[in-house]
Amino acid sequence: MTLSTENLPQQIREFKQALKAQVPDYQNRFQQVSEAMEEEIARIRQEEARGSAIPQFDFAKIEKQGFSDEQRQQVHRTGCCIIRNTLPTKEVSKHNEAISRYIIDNGYYEHTPTVEDNYFSQLKSDKPQIFGIYWSQAQIWARQHQNMATIRKHLNHLWTWQDGENTFFNPDLEVSYADRVRRREPGDATLGLSPHVDSGSIERWIEPHYREVYRDVFQGNWQKYQAFHGANRIDVEEYPSPAVCSVFRTFQGWVALTAQGKGDGTLQMVPSTLAMPYMLLRAIQDDVPDDDLCGASPGRALTVSPKWHPLLLKGLLSIPKMHPGDTVWWHPDTIHAVEDKHNGEGYSNVLFIGAAPDCEKNRRFLEKQRNAFLAGESCPDFAPEHHEKNYVGRATVDDLSALGKRQMGFK
Repeated sequence: MTLSTENLPQQIREFKQALKAQVPDYQNRFQQVSEAMEEEIARIRQEEARGSAIPQFDFAKIEKQGFSDEQRQQVHRTGCCIIRNTLPTKEVSKHNEAISRYIIDNGYYEHTPTVEDNYFSQLKSDKPQIFGIYWSQAQIWARQHQNMATIRKHLNHLWTWQDGENTFFNPDLEVSYADRVRRREPGDATLGLSPHVDSGSIERWIEPHYREVYRDVFQGNWQKYQAFHGANRIDVEEYPSPAVCSVFRTFQGWVALTAQGKGDGTLQMVPSTLAMPYMLLRAIQDDVPDDDLCGASPGRALTVSPKWHPLLLKGLLSIPKMHPGDTVWWHPDTIHAVEDKHNGEGYSNVLFIGAAPDCEKNRRFLEKQRNAFLAGESCPDFAPEHHEKNYVGRATVDDLSALGKRQMGFK
């Protein structure tokens, strides 16, 4: 089924009417989840006062033992984690310098694309300094690194990836999804992103597969909701738009290329998987117009606003200090943002690399992405800026390892 924006206000009204008829005590259910979210905010603040509310693990231990039951519960509750020392620090620093040369020497700043990415146009800050670069040697190296494959495998296994005879995805094999580069210079005050959620906005209420994902929430049984269950998520369809992700990701993520921490223009999150049930039920309360879902718009990020979600914003915090080679991961329902101002002394640079396990949906995308890779064009999910078509030093098939070729679907 193709999603339609035709008469969208009416679609929203009909959805709300049906849901309220199904759950007559929707106000009471929202009050319950609000009280639970208040407790989550208190937990977040207490944990942050003791060090950090975001779980932190060391790659070497996860590589050897996987996630313990306690660690699994931590990630399931917070929806995020940091993995220290995922990639070798010295090599990461070398690649950070190389990607800077790649961008400058190939005249990135002199190229004015004819198409722009408007995905974040509703967020209060300007567009962040994210570069439409996908095929640098540094990115290929990081995506196909064995350590990256290992940690993503363990992250995938935090999900329910099969149920009885149904297998939703293969947690042990990754699809290489080409994402971009963030390079934020010291003193920048224009490049933040206000709090939002990716992977769909209005879709979360009206798209059929998302309705199944959140069935327990919409039936008022929000306590039973399983954020890490793979059923139906692999089939979700989003409204077409540049920067809307066409693949299923168990986690969004990035690897730090430089040292960066609070105040350095870095990532912020609300570390609680309860935030999404709160947002879903918030939108159907009586103070929200019948044809509105707290400002959600098709083809845009799902905004978290002071008007509708002040409680959630109390839990927003900056991630701890990151060092070159550290990675941070967050569930696709996790609220996140980028600090408005970079008050640090050095560049705040990252490579965006998520966890996209092998499944039919992701394999379909690979065919389009392979063609873009061979032609040096932008990843098909993003605005067709095509900066790299004639770049010197752009990665080719010869730069792919055996693992990299499997991840790209070449064999």
